[in-house]
Amino acid sequence: MSSFTAVHRLPAGPVDLSSIDPAGHPAYDGEKADGEQALLDLGPELADLQERLYANKEGGRSVLLVLQGMDTSGKGGVLEHTVGLVSPAGLKITSFKAPTDEEKQHDFLWRIEKALPGPGFIGVFDRSHYEDVLIGRVRQLAPADEIERRYGAINDFEQRLADNGTTIVKCMLHISPEQQKERLLARLDDPAKHWKFNMGDLDERALWPEYQKAYAIALERTNTDAAPWHVIPSDHKWYRNLTIGNLLLDALRGLDLEWPKADFDVDLAKQRLADEEPVR
Repeated sequence: MSSFTAVHRLPAGPVDLSSIDPAGHPAYDGEKADGEQALLDLGPELADLQERLYANKEGGRSVLLVLQGMDTSGKGGVLEHTVGLVSPAGLKITSFKAPTDEEKQHDFLWRIEKALPGPGFIGVFDRSHYEDVLIGRVRQLAPADEIERRYGAINDFEQRLADNGTTIVKCMLHISPEQQKERLLARLDDPAKHWKFNMGDLDERALWPEYQKAYAIALERTNTDAAPWHVIPSDHKWYRNLTIGNLLLDALRGLDLEWPKADFDVDLAKQRLADEEPVR
C-alpha cells in the first residue's frame, strides 16, 4: 500500500469534510512540476499491470474506479491525465447523467449493473450510483425512506461485486467552494469552455452546505471493508491526479497478476516460423 492510499483512505465513523484540507497534499512533499512528472513515471507500470489484467480475462478479475465530486472537482481531468496513462483497449468509461425515462422505470442500480466492467477490464464511473443518495437527497428526488434503503442496497451491491472479483476504488474529489468559483469563472472567461458550463451548476452551488452534509452521510454509511472511500484533496489538480494514479496502481498491484502461460508449444511455433518459405 502506498502512502497515498494510507493517508487518504477514510477511517470508519462519522465524517467531517471540513476537517480535510482540499488544498492539502499530505502524501507528497514535492511541487507541482515534480508531481506532474511523478504521475507520468507511474505510466509504464500502470500500463503493464493493466495489460496483465486484460490478458487474464479468464480469471474473472476487474477493477472499478468510482469518481464522485462537486462540479469542477476534476472527474474529467482524472480521466484525461490519470486514466489516460493506460490503454483504451482494456477500459470501460461510463459518465452518468440524469436518468432517462427508461432508467426511471427500474431500480436505481439497474443502469449501474449494465455499465459494470467485464473480466479483465478497468471500469471508470464518472459520477455513479452515489448520485442517487446525493442529489437524490438534496433535491428530494425520492422519499426519505427510499434514500435510506439505498445506502444498504449500495453496500450489498458493492459487497457482491467484491465477492465476484471486482476491486473497487472509490474516490470523493474534495474541492473548496472558493476553488469551484475560480474554475467556473475560468470557464465563463473562455469561449472554448462555454459548452462545459450549465446554469444549473450555479443552482447546485447554491446548495453547497446541503451537498456537503449529503456527502458526509453517504461516505460514512457506505465506507466498508469491501469498498472503502478515499477523500482526495482536489484544489490542486496535479495532486488529485497523482493521488488517484497511486490508488489505481495499488489496486492493480494487489491483484498479483502473472502473465498467462502459453497454451501452445512455443518451441514448435518458433520452429515453424524458422522453417517457413519466404513470403513472395
